[in-house]
Formats: sequence, C-alpha cells, structure tokens
Amino acid sequence: MANLQSVFQTIIHAKNEQELKSLIFPEVSDYFVAKRSRLFFLEELPLLDSRLQKVMQFALSSKRNPVVRYLVERHTPVHEALVISPKAWQLICPRADHWHVMVGPIVNQGQLVGVIGLTRTIGMPAFDTQNLLDLSALCLHLSAWVATLRSPNLAKGKLPHQPFKTNNLTPREVQIAELVAQGRTNAQIGVELWITENSVKQALKRMFRKLEVSSRAEMVAQLSASTMMYYSSPL
Repeated sequence: MANLQSVFQTIIHAKNEQELKSLIFPEVSDYFVAKRSRLFFLEELPLLDSRLQKVMQFALSSKRNPVVRYLVERHTPVHEALVISPKAWQLICPRADHWHVMVGPIVNQGQLVGVIGLTRTIGMPAFDTQNLLDLSALCLHLSAWVATLRSPNLAKGKLPHQPFKTNNLTPREVQIAELVAQGRTNAQIGVELWITENSVKQALKRMFRKLEVSSRAEMVAQLSASTMMYYSSPL
C-alpha cells in the first residue's frame, strides 16, 4: 500500500504537471482507498471541449455545490459530510461513484489554482478527519511544488528561492519545519514536540524571518527546491 512519504517524493521529482498527474494518482487512489481521483488545474478549463467545459463548470460551481464553496472560501480540504447532510448531498450529486467526495485546494500566491478530488462509491465508508489531515499535507506539498514550478526565476534558469539551509535554523526549528512539511497543524506540532501551540507560532514567525518567506507553503517550497538540488547534483 502507498504511503504519504512516497507520494511526497513523487511530487518532488515530477518535471511538469502532466507527469505529476500520471505519477501520483495510482498512489493517491491507493492511499485514500478512493474509487476515483483527479487533479485539475483551473487554467485547463478553456482547453476542454465545450461539453466537458459545461460539466466542469457545473461540478465546480460554488453557488450550487456547498463542498466547492467551502473549499473556495477557506482554501482548506473538505468532505461532503462536513458541510451537508447525506440526504441533501445525494440530491445535489446522485451519482453512485460520487457517494462520498473529498476535495483539497492547490494554492499559489494566495489564489486557488487547482483542485484535487477523490470519490468513493455507495457502500464504501465516508472520508474522515484523518483523511482530511492527510489531504492537507498532500495539498501543502502540491502547492509548494506548483509555486516552485511556476516561479518566474525558474523560467529564467534561476532558483526560485535561496536553498533551504538548516544551519540558519536551530535544531528545534528544523524539527518544526519537518513537521510543517508533513502537513501538521500548530497544535499537532506542539503535542508532538511537547511545547505549547503559541511556542510553535512564535517559532514559525522567527523561521519565516530567517528564511525570508511569508507562509508555510513558501517554507516547504524552499525545502523542496533544496531537495531537488540534492537529487540532481552529481555525486
């Protein structure tokens, strides 16, 4: 069975969006026990034929679909049971292979640029809180990968960020950075490291200043860039 760490490594090594999709989805579907899974970038919509455009516009309508509305408003993963009753969801989406759905955001520079979606059929268990936490970690890595790939500096042949240098961070800050990269919340990091949630928040502020970043995704993007440099460097 696939695990999240193997999916994260697959994301790091993907060279473009098409390769990313072809590589990660067997693992993602297996890990989340999903009947269907898909990664869709919003810029792809105009490239679809007119019939598929209408289908996607209908499916991604925040006015009609409360799951999508939650995702768009909060930029956080959500499954249908979190926002709507089972009976109401079945009226909105009666398809047997979409009996349970879970979606997560791909974000770049504060904007929603893509959506990853997973579905389960009738008779399968609903997605749960642990699934949401795992999807949060996956979306964080995907967003960092997209930020790295689409960086203007990368297009000019330059690194998008300064390499992630752990010697700029204390050992405790390195631990926190690694847990952030795994998608842990501040509260979860605090529990794991036996420190308060506020201590985690203050540490992140210091780390952002040291690394000259403004968000968790940017910090992970630096880590991803450093990892890609490591794997591409000659021995």
